[in-house]
Amino acid sequence: MAGDRIKFGTDGWRGVIARDFTFAGVARVGAAIAAYLQDPARRGLSIYRDWGVGFRPASSGALVGYDTRFLSREFATHLALALVRGGVPVRLTATPVPTPALSWAVANQHLACGVMITASHNPPMYNGVKVKPEYGGSATQDVTDLIEAHLPPEAPKLPDEPLELVDLKEGYLSSLRKLVDLKAIGAAPLQVVVDAMYGSASGYVPTLLREVRLPHLAIRSGVDPLFGGKKPEPLPENLVPLRAVIRSLRRRIRRRILVGLVTDGDGDRAAAMDEEGNYLDTHRTASLLLWHLIRHRDLKGKVIKSFALTDMVSKLAAGEGLPCQEVKIGFKWAVQGLVTGEAAFAGEESGGYGYRFHLPERDGILSGLLLLELVAATGKGLKGLVEDLFSQVGPHYYRRQDLQLPGRIEVVEHIKAHPPGKVAGFTVRDVETLDGVKLRFKQGWLLFRASGTEPILRLYCEMDSLESVNRVLEEAQRLVKGGLSL
Repeated sequence: MAGDRIKFGTDGWRGVIARDFTFAGVARVGAAIAAYLQDPARRGLSIYRDWGVGFRPASSGALVGYDTRFLSREFATHLALALVRGGVPVRLTATPVPTPALSWAVANQHLACGVMITASHNPPMYNGVKVKPEYGGSATQDVTDLIEAHLPPEAPKLPDEPLELVDLKEGYLSSLRKLVDLKAIGAAPLQVVVDAMYGSASGYVPTLLREVRLPHLAIRSGVDPLFGGKKPEPLPENLVPLRAVIRSLRRRIRRRILVGLVTDGDGDRAAAMDEEGNYLDTHRTASLLLWHLIRHRDLKGKVIKSFALTDMVSKLAAGEGLPCQEVKIGFKWAVQGLVTGEAAFAGEESGGYGYRFHLPERDGILSGLLLLELVAATGKGLKGLVEDLFSQVGPHYYRRQDLQLPGRIEVVEHIKAHPPGKVAGFTVRDVETLDGVKLRFKQGWLLFRASGTEPILRLYCEMDSLESVNRVLEEAQRLVKGGLSL
Protein backbone atom coordinates (compact mmCIF):
# COMPACT_ATOMS: atom_id res chain seq x y z
CA MET A 1 0.00 0.00 0.00
CA ALA A 2 1.17 3.56 -0.71
CA GLY A 3 0.71 4.54 2.93
CA ASP A 4 3.19 1.87 4.03
CA ARG A 5 6.09 3.61 2.28
CA ILE A 6 7.63 6.19 4.58
CA LYS A 7 10.71 7.99 3.34
CA PHE A 8 12.20 11.26 4.56
CA GLY A 9 13.04 13.60 1.69
CA THR A 10 14.55 17.07 1.34
CA ASP A 11 12.96 18.29 4.57
CA GLY A 12 11.01 15.57 6.33
CA TRP A 13 8.39 13.01 5.35
CA ARG A 14 5.44 14.31 3.33
CA GLY A 15 2.51 12.75 1.54
CA VAL A 16 -1.06 13.16 0.42
CA ILE A 17 -3.45 12.98 3.37
CA ALA A 18 -5.33 9.64 3.63
CA ARG A 19 -3.35 8.15 0.75
CA ASP A 20 0.27 8.36 1.87
CA PHE A 21 -0.01 10.37 5.07
CA THR A 22 -2.18 8.40 7.50
CA PHE A 23 -2.69 8.14 11.25
CA ALA A 24 -1.07 4.70 11.20
CA GLY A 25 1.95 6.11 9.38
CA VAL A 26 2.25 9.04 11.79
CA ALA A 27 2.14 6.64 14.76
CA ARG A 28 4.87 4.53 13.15
CA VAL A 29 7.04 7.62 12.68
CA GLY A 30 6.43 8.64 16.31
CA ALA A 31 7.50 5.17 17.47
CA ALA A 32 10.60 5.39 15.25
CA ILE A 33 11.57 8.80 16.67
CA ALA A 34 11.17 7.47 20.22
CA ALA A 35 13.40 4.48 19.39
CA TYR A 36 15.93 6.77 17.68
CA LEU A 37 16.15 8.98 20.77
CA GLN A 38 16.96 5.94 22.93
CA ASP A 39 19.32 4.18 20.51
CA PRO A 40 22.97 4.15 21.76
CA ALA A 41 24.04 4.45 18.10
CA ARG A 42 22.65 7.99 18.11
CA ARG A 43 25.76 9.22 19.93
CA GLY A 44 27.85 8.35 16.88
CA LEU A 45 25.99 10.67 14.51
CA SER A 46 27.90 13.44 12.75
CA ILE A 47 26.06 16.18 14.65
CA TYR A 48 27.72 15.02 17.88
CA ARG A 49 30.93 13.64 16.42
CA ASP A 50 31.85 16.50 14.08
CA TRP A 51 29.66 19.51 14.87
CA GLY A 52 30.10 19.74 18.62
CA VAL A 53 26.34 19.52 19.34
CA GLY A 54 25.71 18.63 22.96
CA PHE A 55 23.98 15.26 23.32
CA ARG A 56 20.62 15.32 25.08
CA PRO A 57 19.10 12.02 26.24
CA ALA A 58 15.52 11.05 25.48
CA SER A 59 14.63 11.95 29.05
CA SER A 60 15.21 15.62 28.13
CA GLY A 61 11.87 15.38 26.38
CA ALA A 62 10.35 16.25 23.02
CA LEU A 63 8.04 18.96 21.77
CA VAL A 64 5.40 18.41 19.09
CA GLY A 65 3.87 21.29 17.14
CA TYR A 66 1.57 21.63 14.17
CA ASP A 67 0.41 24.06 11.49
CA THR A 68 -3.06 25.01 10.21
CA ARG A 69 -3.49 22.16 7.73
CA PHE A 70 -6.39 19.72 7.70
CA LEU A 71 -6.17 17.39 10.75
CA SER A 72 -2.73 18.75 11.76
CA ARG A 73 -3.68 18.96 15.45
CA GLU A 74 -5.05 15.41 15.39
CA PHE A 75 -1.93 14.10 13.63
CA ALA A 76 0.25 15.95 16.15
CA THR A 77 -1.65 14.41 19.07
CA HIS A 78 -1.28 10.97 17.51
CA LEU A 79 2.47 11.37 17.08
CA ALA A 80 2.89 12.79 20.59
CA LEU A 81 1.10 9.77 22.07
CA ALA A 82 3.35 7.45 20.08
CA LEU A 83 6.35 9.19 21.67
CA VAL A 84 4.77 8.72 25.10
CA ARG A 85 4.21 5.04 24.27
CA GLY A 86 7.92 4.87 23.43
CA GLY A 87 8.95 6.28 26.80
CA VAL A 88 9.74 9.88 25.79
CA PRO A 89 8.39 12.82 27.85
CA VAL A 90 6.32 14.97 25.51
CA ARG A 91 4.60 18.34 25.37
CA LEU A 92 2.21 19.45 22.64
CA THR A 93 1.66 23.03 21.50
CA ALA A 94 -1.74 24.40 22.49
CA THR A 95 -2.27 26.09 19.12
CA PRO A 96 -0.80 26.03 15.61
CA VAL A 97 2.76 27.40 15.62
CA PRO A 98 5.29 28.44 12.97
CA THR A 99 8.17 26.03 12.56
CA PRO A 100 10.84 28.55 13.71
CA ALA A 101 8.99 29.00 17.02
CA LEU A 102 9.11 25.26 17.62
CA SER A 103 12.79 25.16 16.64
CA TRP A 104 13.51 28.06 19.00
CA ALA A 105 11.86 26.17 21.88
CA VAL A 106 13.84 23.00 21.17
CA ALA A 107 17.15 24.88 21.22
CA ASN A 108 16.39 27.17 24.15
CA GLN A 109 14.51 24.75 26.39
CA HIS A 110 17.26 22.13 25.98
CA LEU A 111 15.02 19.43 24.57
CA ALA A 112 16.15 16.22 22.90
CA CYS A 113 13.98 16.73 19.85
CA GLY A 114 11.16 18.67 18.23
CA VAL A 115 8.64 17.37 15.74
CA MET A 116 6.51 19.60 13.52
CA ILE A 117 3.40 18.39 11.71
CA THR A 118 3.45 20.40 8.49
CA ALA A 119 3.87 20.10 4.76
CA SER A 120 5.22 23.64 4.63
CA HIS A 121 4.52 25.13 1.18
CA ASN A 122 3.03 21.99 -0.42
CA PRO A 123 -0.60 21.94 -1.71
CA PRO A 124 -3.46 21.62 0.81
CA MET A 125 -3.92 17.87 0.28
CA TYR A 126 -0.43 17.23 1.70
CA ASN A 127 0.78 16.97 5.26
CA GLY A 128 4.11 15.97 6.72
CA VAL A 129 6.57 15.54 9.57
CA LYS A 130 9.69 17.64 10.16
CA VAL A 131 12.21 16.54 12.79
CA LYS A 132 14.33 19.08 14.67
CA PRO A 133 17.28 17.67 16.69
CA GLU A 134 18.76 19.39 19.75
CA TYR A 135 20.14 22.38 17.85
CA GLY A 136 16.68 23.34 16.54
CA GLY A 137 17.33 23.02 12.81
CA SER A 138 16.67 20.68 9.92
CA ALA A 139 17.55 17.05 10.58
CA THR A 140 20.57 15.74 8.71
CA GLN A 141 20.53 12.73 6.43
CA ASP A 142 22.12 10.43 9.00
CA VAL A 143 19.52 11.47 11.59
CA THR A 144 16.59 10.65 9.32
CA ASP A 145 18.30 7.45 8.13
CA LEU A 146 18.51 6.25 11.74
CA ILE A 147 14.87 7.19 12.35
CA GLU A 148 13.83 5.25 9.24
CA ALA A 149 15.83 2.25 10.46
CA HIS A 150 13.58 2.13 13.54
CA LEU A 151 10.24 2.24 11.69
CA PRO A 152 8.07 -0.56 13.07
CA PRO A 153 6.08 -2.68 10.59
CA GLU A 154 2.82 -1.87 12.37
CA ALA A 155 1.45 1.18 14.16
CA PRO A 156 1.81 0.91 17.96
CA LYS A 157 -1.20 0.85 20.26
CA LEU A 158 -1.41 4.35 21.70
CA PRO A 159 -2.10 5.25 25.33
CA ASP A 160 -5.24 7.15 26.27
CA GLU A 161 -3.92 9.95 28.45
CA PRO A 162 -3.86 13.74 28.46
CA LEU A 163 -0.88 15.61 27.05
CA GLU A 164 0.74 18.69 28.57
CA LEU A 165 -0.01 21.72 26.42
CA VAL A 166 2.36 24.67 26.00
CA ASP A 167 2.25 28.13 24.40
CA LEU A 168 5.40 29.12 22.51
CA LYS A 169 4.42 32.49 21.07
CA GLU A 170 5.55 34.88 23.79
CA GLY A 171 8.89 33.18 24.42
CA TYR A 172 9.71 33.14 20.73
CA LEU A 173 8.64 36.76 20.19
CA SER A 174 10.75 37.80 23.19
CA SER A 175 13.78 36.41 21.40
CA LEU A 176 12.94 38.38 18.24
CA ARG A 177 12.61 41.62 20.22
CA LYS A 178 16.29 41.26 21.12
CA LEU A 179 17.39 40.61 17.54
CA VAL A 180 15.64 43.40 15.64
CA ASP A 181 15.63 47.18 16.13
CA LEU A 182 11.88 47.48 16.61
CA LYS A 183 12.24 51.05 17.86
CA ALA A 184 13.78 52.12 14.54
CA ILE A 185 11.10 50.22 12.62
CA GLY A 186 8.36 51.88 14.64
CA ALA A 187 9.83 55.34 14.00
CA ALA A 188 10.09 54.84 10.23
CA PRO A 189 7.39 56.11 7.84
CA LEU A 190 6.20 52.60 7.02
CA GLN A 191 2.86 51.03 6.17
CA VAL A 192 3.15 47.25 6.25
CA VAL A 193 0.84 44.64 4.79
CA VAL A 194 1.44 41.23 6.37
CA ASP A 195 0.27 38.21 4.37
CA ALA A 196 0.37 34.96 6.39
CA MET A 197 -1.20 32.98 3.51
CA TYR A 198 -3.51 31.34 6.10
CA GLY A 199 -0.44 29.71 7.64
CA SER A 200 0.68 29.21 11.23
CA ALA A 201 2.79 32.42 11.32
CA SER A 202 -0.45 34.39 11.45
CA GLY A 203 -0.40 37.10 14.12
CA TYR A 204 3.32 36.99 14.92
CA VAL A 205 4.61 40.00 12.96
CA PRO A 206 1.44 42.03 13.64
CA THR A 207 1.91 41.53 17.40
CA LEU A 208 5.34 43.18 17.25
CA LEU A 209 4.18 45.96 14.93
CA ARG A 210 1.31 46.79 17.28
CA GLU A 211 3.78 47.15 20.13
CA VAL A 212 5.65 49.91 18.28
CA ARG A 213 2.39 51.40 16.93
CA LEU A 214 3.39 50.96 13.32
CA PRO A 215 0.52 51.16 10.81
CA HIS A 216 -0.10 47.73 9.33
CA LEU A 217 -2.74 45.50 7.86
CA ALA A 218 -2.89 41.70 8.23
CA ILE A 219 -4.45 39.72 5.40
CA ARG A 220 -5.16 36.00 5.02
CA SER A 221 -4.60 35.70 8.74
CA GLY A 222 -7.45 33.33 9.58
CA VAL A 223 -7.45 29.54 9.56
CA ASP A 224 -8.24 27.94 6.21
CA PRO A 225 -6.93 24.38 5.68
CA LEU A 226 -7.44 24.89 1.93
CA PHE A 227 -5.29 28.06 1.95
CA GLY A 228 -7.81 29.92 -0.19
CA GLY A 229 -7.40 27.34 -2.94
CA LYS A 230 -3.70 28.13 -3.44
CA LYS A 231 -0.44 26.54 -2.36
CA PRO A 232 0.82 28.43 0.71
CA GLU A 233 4.06 29.20 -1.13
CA PRO A 234 5.23 32.81 -1.63
CA LEU A 235 5.19 32.80 -5.44
CA PRO A 236 3.67 35.65 -7.49
CA GLU A 237 0.72 33.60 -8.76
CA ASN A 238 -0.28 32.92 -5.13
CA LEU A 239 -0.04 36.55 -3.99
CA VAL A 240 -2.83 38.22 -5.97
CA PRO A 241 -4.64 39.37 -2.78
CA LEU A 242 -1.50 41.02 -1.41
CA ARG A 243 -0.86 42.83 -4.69
CA ALA A 244 -4.45 44.08 -4.78
CA VAL A 245 -4.27 45.41 -1.23
CA ILE A 246 -0.95 47.19 -1.79
CA ARG A 247 -2.13 48.83 -5.00
CA SER A 248 -5.34 49.92 -3.32
CA LEU A 249 -3.46 51.41 -0.36
CA ARG A 250 -0.97 53.10 -2.67
CA ARG A 251 -3.71 55.33 -4.04
CA ARG A 252 -4.59 56.51 -0.53
CA ILE A 253 -1.24 56.59 1.28
CA ARG A 254 1.28 59.14 0.09
CA ARG A 255 3.68 59.78 2.93
CA ARG A 256 4.51 56.26 4.00
CA ILE A 257 6.58 53.53 2.38
CA LEU A 258 4.45 50.50 1.60
CA VAL A 259 6.02 47.10 2.25
CA GLY A 260 4.38 43.71 1.81
CA LEU A 261 5.71 40.82 3.90
CA VAL A 262 4.84 37.19 3.14
CA THR A 263 5.37 33.94 5.03
CA ASP A 264 4.54 30.43 3.83
CA GLY A 265 2.34 27.76 5.38
CA ASP A 266 4.55 27.10 8.41
CA GLY A 267 6.37 30.44 8.62
CA ASP A 268 9.88 29.32 7.81
CA ARG A 269 10.02 30.95 4.37
CA ALA A 270 9.68 34.58 3.35
CA ALA A 271 9.27 36.83 0.35
CA ALA A 272 8.08 40.41 -0.09
CA MET A 273 6.31 42.92 -2.30
CA ASP A 274 7.39 46.48 -2.98
CA GLU A 275 5.42 49.71 -2.73
CA GLU A 276 4.01 49.31 -6.25
CA GLY A 277 2.83 45.74 -5.75
CA ASN A 278 5.79 44.18 -7.55
CA TYR A 279 6.80 40.76 -6.28
CA LEU A 280 10.22 40.66 -4.64
CA ASP A 281 11.30 37.13 -5.40
CA THR A 282 13.33 35.06 -2.97
CA HIS A 283 16.59 35.82 -4.82
CA ARG A 284 16.20 39.56 -4.40
CA THR A 285 14.95 39.04 -0.86
CA ALA A 286 18.00 36.92 0.03
CA SER A 287 20.34 39.43 -1.58
CA LEU A 288 18.80 42.42 0.22
CA LEU A 289 18.96 40.57 3.54
CA LEU A 290 22.63 39.76 3.00
CA TRP A 291 23.30 43.33 1.84
CA HIS A 292 21.63 44.64 5.00
CA LEU A 293 23.68 42.35 7.22
CA ILE A 294 26.88 43.46 5.49
CA ARG A 295 26.14 47.20 5.39
CA HIS A 296 24.36 47.72 8.70
CA ARG A 297 25.29 44.77 10.92
CA ASP A 298 28.94 44.28 9.98
CA LEU A 299 28.48 40.67 8.89
CA LYS A 300 31.59 38.51 9.19
CA GLY A 301 31.85 34.86 8.31
CA LYS A 302 31.01 32.41 5.56
CA VAL A 303 27.92 32.81 3.40
CA ILE A 304 26.11 29.63 2.39
CA LYS A 305 23.81 29.52 -0.65
CA SER A 306 21.85 26.70 -2.18
CA PHE A 307 22.58 25.50 -5.70
CA ALA A 308 19.42 27.21 -7.01
CA LEU A 309 19.99 30.60 -5.37
CA THR A 310 20.98 33.74 -7.25
CA ASP A 311 24.52 34.63 -8.24
CA MET A 312 23.91 38.01 -6.58
CA VAL A 313 24.64 36.38 -3.22
CA SER A 314 28.01 35.12 -4.47
CA LYS A 315 28.86 38.54 -5.87
CA LEU A 316 27.92 40.36 -2.66
CA ALA A 317 30.03 37.97 -0.60
CA ALA A 318 33.00 38.28 -2.97
CA GLY A 319 32.75 42.07 -2.87
CA GLU A 320 33.27 41.96 0.90
CA GLY A 321 35.93 39.26 0.83
CA LEU A 322 33.60 36.76 2.49
CA PRO A 323 33.85 33.08 1.59
CA CYS A 324 30.74 31.71 -0.14
CA GLN A 325 29.88 28.01 -0.14
CA GLU A 326 27.35 26.47 -2.51
CA VAL A 327 25.43 23.47 -1.17
CA LYS A 328 22.72 21.07 -2.32
CA ILE A 329 19.10 22.17 -2.24
CA GLY A 330 17.44 21.62 1.13
CA PHE A 331 18.28 23.57 4.26
CA LYS A 332 19.73 20.50 5.97
CA TRP A 333 22.84 21.00 3.84
CA ALA A 334 23.34 24.52 5.25
CA VAL A 335 22.78 23.66 8.90
CA GLN A 336 26.29 22.56 9.84
CA GLY A 337 27.90 25.93 9.13
CA LEU A 338 25.29 27.74 11.22
CA VAL A 339 25.54 25.25 14.10
CA THR A 340 29.34 25.45 14.29
CA GLY A 341 29.33 29.23 13.81
CA GLU A 342 31.52 29.06 10.72
CA ALA A 343 28.72 30.52 8.60
CA ALA A 344 27.00 33.82 9.35
CA PHE A 345 24.15 33.59 6.82
CA ALA A 346 22.53 30.87 4.76
CA GLY A 347 19.93 31.28 2.04
CA GLU A 348 18.00 29.10 -0.38
CA GLU A 349 15.87 29.70 -3.46
CA SER A 350 12.67 28.54 -1.81
CA GLY A 351 12.74 31.52 0.55
CA GLY A 352 14.50 30.11 3.58
CA TYR A 353 17.12 32.26 5.33
CA GLY A 354 19.08 31.40 8.47
CA TYR A 355 21.27 33.54 10.74
CA ARG A 356 24.14 32.61 13.05
CA PHE A 357 22.88 35.10 15.65
CA HIS A 358 19.50 33.34 15.86
CA LEU A 359 18.97 29.67 14.95
CA PRO A 360 20.41 27.12 12.50
CA GLU A 361 16.95 27.22 10.97
CA ARG A 362 14.97 29.11 8.34
CA ASP A 363 12.89 31.88 9.85
CA GLY A 364 10.47 33.79 7.63
CA ILE A 365 9.19 35.92 10.51
CA LEU A 366 12.62 37.24 11.49
CA SER A 367 13.52 37.71 7.81
CA GLY A 368 10.50 39.93 7.25
CA LEU A 369 11.39 42.05 10.26
CA LEU A 370 14.97 42.41 8.99
CA LEU A 371 13.62 43.71 5.68
CA LEU A 372 11.68 46.35 7.61
CA GLU A 373 14.86 47.17 9.52
CA LEU A 374 16.64 47.67 6.18
CA VAL A 375 13.93 50.02 4.90
CA ALA A 376 14.03 51.94 8.18
CA ALA A 377 17.83 52.23 8.04
CA THR A 378 17.89 53.56 4.46
CA GLY A 379 14.59 55.41 4.18
CA LYS A 380 14.07 53.72 0.82
CA GLY A 381 11.33 51.41 -0.39
CA LEU A 382 12.08 47.93 -1.65
CA LYS A 383 11.89 49.04 -5.28
CA GLY A 384 14.65 51.62 -4.79
CA LEU A 385 16.71 49.16 -2.76
CA VAL A 386 16.59 46.61 -5.60
CA GLU A 387 17.74 49.32 -8.01
CA ASP A 388 20.66 50.10 -5.68
CA LEU A 389 21.45 46.38 -5.49
CA PHE A 390 21.51 46.09 -9.28
CA SER A 391 23.82 49.08 -9.52
CA GLN A 392 26.31 47.08 -7.46
CA VAL A 393 25.99 43.55 -8.85
CA GLY A 394 24.30 44.06 -12.22
CA PRO A 395 20.75 43.20 -13.30
CA HIS A 396 19.49 39.72 -12.41
CA TYR A 397 16.09 38.36 -13.39
CA TYR A 398 14.64 35.02 -12.41
CA ARG A 399 11.71 32.68 -12.89
CA ARG A 400 10.94 29.14 -11.83
CA GLN A 401 8.53 26.81 -13.56
CA ASP A 402 7.20 23.59 -12.06
CA LEU A 403 6.15 20.82 -14.45
CA GLN A 404 4.01 17.89 -13.30
CA LEU A 405 6.16 15.00 -14.52
CA PRO A 406 6.20 11.50 -12.99
CA GLY A 407 9.40 10.73 -14.93
CA ARG A 408 11.21 13.76 -13.58
CA ILE A 409 14.26 11.82 -12.37
CA GLU A 410 14.78 10.22 -15.78
CA VAL A 411 14.60 13.65 -17.41
CA VAL A 412 17.34 15.04 -15.19
CA GLU A 413 19.56 12.00 -15.72
CA HIS A 414 19.11 12.26 -19.50
CA ILE A 415 20.11 15.93 -19.53
CA LYS A 416 23.06 15.16 -17.29
CA ALA A 417 24.28 12.51 -19.73
CA HIS A 418 23.47 14.55 -22.87
CA PRO A 419 23.65 18.28 -22.08
CA PRO A 420 22.80 20.61 -24.99
CA GLY A 421 25.40 22.92 -26.48
CA LYS A 422 22.94 25.80 -26.71
CA VAL A 423 19.57 26.75 -25.24
CA ALA A 424 17.48 29.47 -26.90
CA GLY A 425 20.62 30.66 -28.68
CA PHE A 426 22.70 30.95 -25.51
CA THR A 427 25.93 28.93 -25.53
CA VAL A 428 26.39 26.52 -22.63
CA ARG A 429 29.77 27.30 -21.10
CA ASP A 430 29.70 24.86 -18.22
CA VAL A 431 27.61 22.03 -16.79
CA GLU A 432 27.30 21.73 -12.99
CA THR A 433 25.77 18.69 -11.31
CA LEU A 434 25.88 19.37 -7.58
CA ASP A 435 22.08 18.91 -7.38
CA GLY A 436 20.29 18.34 -10.65
CA VAL A 437 21.86 19.80 -13.79
CA LYS A 438 22.78 23.48 -14.11
CA LEU A 439 23.67 24.80 -17.55
CA ARG A 440 25.76 27.97 -17.29
CA PHE A 441 25.77 30.70 -19.92
CA LYS A 442 27.70 33.96 -20.02
CA GLN A 443 24.41 35.71 -19.26
CA GLY A 444 23.17 33.41 -16.47
CA TRP A 445 22.06 29.83 -15.90
CA LEU A 446 19.31 27.21 -16.24
CA LEU A 447 18.80 24.44 -13.70
CA PHE A 448 16.81 21.20 -14.12
CA ARG A 449 15.99 19.48 -10.83
CA ALA A 450 13.54 16.82 -9.69
CA SER A 451 11.55 17.81 -6.59
CA GLY A 452 12.27 15.73 -3.51
CA THR A 453 8.74 16.12 -2.11
CA GLU A 454 6.38 16.20 -5.14
CA PRO A 455 6.19 14.58 -8.64
CA ILE A 456 7.47 17.80 -10.17
CA LEU A 457 10.36 18.76 -12.43
CA ARG A 458 11.55 22.23 -11.49
CA LEU A 459 13.08 24.56 -14.05
CA TYR A 460 15.05 27.44 -12.52
CA CYS A 461 16.49 30.24 -14.63
CA GLU A 462 18.44 33.43 -13.88
CA MET A 463 19.57 35.76 -16.66
CA ASP A 464 20.48 39.40 -17.17
CA SER A 465 17.07 40.29 -18.64
CA LEU A 466 13.53 39.06 -18.16
CA GLU A 467 13.17 38.53 -21.91
CA SER A 468 16.13 36.13 -21.85
CA VAL A 469 14.67 34.28 -18.87
CA ASN A 470 11.40 33.75 -20.73
CA ARG A 471 13.18 32.57 -23.89
CA VAL A 472 15.31 30.07 -22.01
CA LEU A 473 12.38 28.65 -20.00
CA GLU A 474 10.22 28.32 -23.12
CA GLU A 475 12.99 26.40 -24.85
CA ALA A 476 13.59 24.26 -21.75
CA GLN A 477 9.92 23.26 -21.69
CA ARG A 478 10.04 22.31 -25.36
CA LEU A 479 13.11 20.19 -24.71
CA VAL A 480 11.45 18.36 -21.85
CA LYS A 481 8.05 17.93 -23.49
CA GLY A 482 9.54 17.03 -26.85
CA GLY A 483 10.63 13.63 -25.70
CA LEU A 484 14.05 14.65 -24.38
CA SER A 485 15.32 15.30 -27.91
CA LEU A 486 18.26 17.34 -26.71
